[in-house]
Amino acid sequence: MRVVRSRVTAAGWQRWLPGLATLRRYEVGWLPSDLMAGLVLTTMLVPVGVAYAQASGVPGIYGLYATIVPLLAYALFGPSRILVLGPDSSLAAIILAVVLAHSGGDPGRAIALASAMAVVSGIVCVLAGVVRLGFVTELLSKPIRYGYMNGIALTVLISQLPKLFGFSIDAEGPLRGLWATLQAIAAGRIHWPSFLVGAGTLAIILLLKGSKRLPGVLIAVVAATVAVGALDLSGAAGVAVLGSLPQGLPGFAIPFIGYADFVPVVLGGCAVALVSFADTSVLSRAYAARTGIYVDPNQEMAGLGAANLAAGFFQGFPISSSSSRTPVAEAAGAKTQVTGIVGALAVAGLLVAAPNLLAHLPTAALAAVVIASAIGLIEVADLKRIYRIQQWEFWLSVVCFVGVATLGAIPGIGLAIVIAVIEFLWDGWRPHSAVLGRVDGIKGYHDITRYPEARRVPGLVLFRWDAPLFFANAELFGQRVLDAVAASPTEVRRVVVAAEPVTSVDVTAADALAELDETLQAAGVELCFAELKDPVKDKLKRFGLLARFDSEHFFPTIGAAVQAYIDTHAVAWKDWEER
Repeated sequence: MRVVRSRVTAAGWQRWLPGLATLRRYEVGWLPSDLMAGLVLTTMLVPVGVAYAQASGVPGIYGLYATIVPLLAYALFGPSRILVLGPDSSLAAIILAVVLAHSGGDPGRAIALASAMAVVSGIVCVLAGVVRLGFVTELLSKPIRYGYMNGIALTVLISQLPKLFGFSIDAEGPLRGLWATLQAIAAGRIHWPSFLVGAGTLAIILLLKGSKRLPGVLIAVVAATVAVGALDLSGAAGVAVLGSLPQGLPGFAIPFIGYADFVPVVLGGCAVALVSFADTSVLSRAYAARTGIYVDPNQEMAGLGAANLAAGFFQGFPISSSSSRTPVAEAAGAKTQVTGIVGALAVAGLLVAAPNLLAHLPTAALAAVVIASAIGLIEVADLKRIYRIQQWEFWLSVVCFVGVATLGAIPGIGLAIVIAVIEFLWDGWRPHSAVLGRVDGIKGYHDITRYPEARRVPGLVLFRWDAPLFFANAELFGQRVLDAVAASPTEVRRVVVAAEPVTSVDVTAADALAELDETLQAAGVELCFAELKDPVKDKLKRFGLLARFDSEHFFPTIGAAVQAYIDTHAVAWKDWEER
């Protein structure tokens, strides 16, 4: 008995450390591939980490800190063998919104706010994983996800335009930022050397984007850095550069924030948790399907949370999975999480041994990296398909997009969640229902609006309700049943609810059923049910309705309900079989 218990305990403990389980089964033959993939990945981690840090409103060094520690944490707690985590453009607008509004331009305060958001996001994700809420992001439909991601992409793009053109602006919000940028361009404030460097970097990235052999970001950033250093553009032409990075590794630090910052940090952290897990779960499932290795979404949420906690307590900021760096790792031959460990250690080695390597990296080139990534977030083709097949979902996507673009990332995502809940409830709030009849030559009973030739059993209304019964639709259910009775061509003696689609009943709906039964009884009509699921029947029993509806009111099939009615009332009825 003790052996069985210890095995169960070990299995439960190891379930939350999938990376450790992988390392215990690690094959030596995988090491060369993981080493090479990790080194190749490093060439992407450095410029992208610095670029996304600046896009998030914090100094570039913290982008490398947010790369090193989360990769190590995810290698231990993450279930996916190939996923690469780190700073991401989809989170930049959310982080920037909080940092700009509450940091007062102080870099130390900015990283404290960003790190606190990472801690909040980490706690939310870990708790959600532990209580098995990994399904939550599935409540956001594809059009809504497209809407808020397109809005975030536009927000990120607008925030980087001033850096690309070589000037600065003082404006809050995407629309105000765009207007201020356009005014600065019209006033002739473009710094042409910076713009040429940034535009050239962006052009190279976009031209090489589809190449699997040539790392476009690396080539573009190295070219820009070499050009600025060789031509002394930072001195002679005034091109802004990153400068030397502080030497050393990230240290443990608790991000202290003021009481006034608590609410925006918590809201921002929750928004980050939602967006990052939505992105991570989609990417993780895609690679799990490709590799044939199942990934538990709850475990994925816990792994993402652990990586964010590590980032928050080691001078980083919120991170997510990367749809650009993960394919690089895969194409380079990554086998396991060791690839991420190698990449993290290589970045750490750079900070210790060569902090001046990026001194001539132009900020316009970093802006180009972020803009290229933001462009990659934009979804248009599938929205065109959605518009063709269901326009109202397309317009939902547009509303979410406009919300993020006008209100900002955090309020816009809040709007997206509200719309998602409304969309989720709408089909259940106003569901489809049908009166059923018998169609010659077709088995079963079918919607008489689809089959006008369908025959109806005299005195019997077969009513189908295509949704759970709950507080929002209970009154509508009763009204539609009464309307069906009133529209019957013959005097109604019995109503049978075809209840197979009814998967749940709440207290409000149960009370509405009792009231409907009283109304029908007063009119001499009996209320019965067919194909009601046992769990729903169990709920009716708990609600005390089985004292009103005895076993004779429930039938296993619609056919059995029709036959019982015919036998009870001696109705002349011929039920043709399928020919």
